[in-house]
Amino acid sequence: MNRITTYIRQSLQEIYPPEEVKALSMLICCDMLGLDALDIYMGKDIILSECKQRELENIIFRLQKNEPIQYIRGFAEFDGRRFKVAPGVLIPRPETVELVELVARENTDACRLLDIGTGSGCIAISLDKRLPDAKVEAWDISEEALAIAYTNNKELKAEVMFLQRDVLSDDWEKTPSFDVIVSNPPYVTEAEKNGMDANVLDWEPELALFVPDDDPLRFYRRIADLGRELLLPEGRLYFEINQAYGRETAHMLEMNQYRDVRVIKDIFGKDRIVTANR
Repeated sequence: MNRITTYIRQSLQEIYPPEEVKALSMLICCDMLGLDALDIYMGKDIILSECKQRELENIIFRLQKNEPIQYIRGFAEFDGRRFKVAPGVLIPRPETVELVELVARENTDACRLLDIGTGSGCIAISLDKRLPDAKVEAWDISEEALAIAYTNNKELKAEVMFLQRDVLSDDWEKTPSFDVIVSNPPYVTEAEKNGMDANVLDWEPELALFVPDDDPLRFYRRIADLGRELLLPEGRLYFEINQAYGRETAHMLEMNQYRDVRVIKDIFGKDRIVTANR
């Protein structure tokens, strides 16, 4: 182990688990500082330039403040692409790729898709790239999130139409026009905050994360209501959900006269997706 990796690990070992520190060390050295991976593995002693040393110090400082590495790098990997991220949007999670894959696989003939609560635009843009013949629209209430989504749309050469819209409001006309509605809305209850890591609580936007303890299905219920007005006959609804509320979400959809309701587990064996037909 050379002096750089030793320094990184010693600086972060009180904050992050050993395996995460090890992964962060390699990420910082190879991807962020541009050092040769073989030199790192061989323990070669490397002397950083003054500029690289300042860059390293800044990275360590920000990690010690629990800032997510994705915000420090300025992007997150999702569905094989790099999406710009900043504290105004959630960092895309690997399990959300499963939602994208399912929607794309089951809707190859869909003409119009809507992503509600788009954040960085990762779901909408990924679907636009996977289904090039479809028109994809995406909504978010946050101007900051939409600005980031616009940038991703342009840089990834996608053609998503983004709109600022509050789904809890009724201040807009509703017409049946979508084959698919997909959403990964806020679903973490306030009670779950105690079990969350500081790099999520301190940095990712509360607006995109939390719902009241006494109304955990607030957004799902509202989007289900909208689905009856916005979905074309035989249209489909897809949700990413809180693993604790799979049955409740499915029951709510059945009570709203949706058909063929399914609860699907993610790669970790947790209830993660609920889908239904209008």
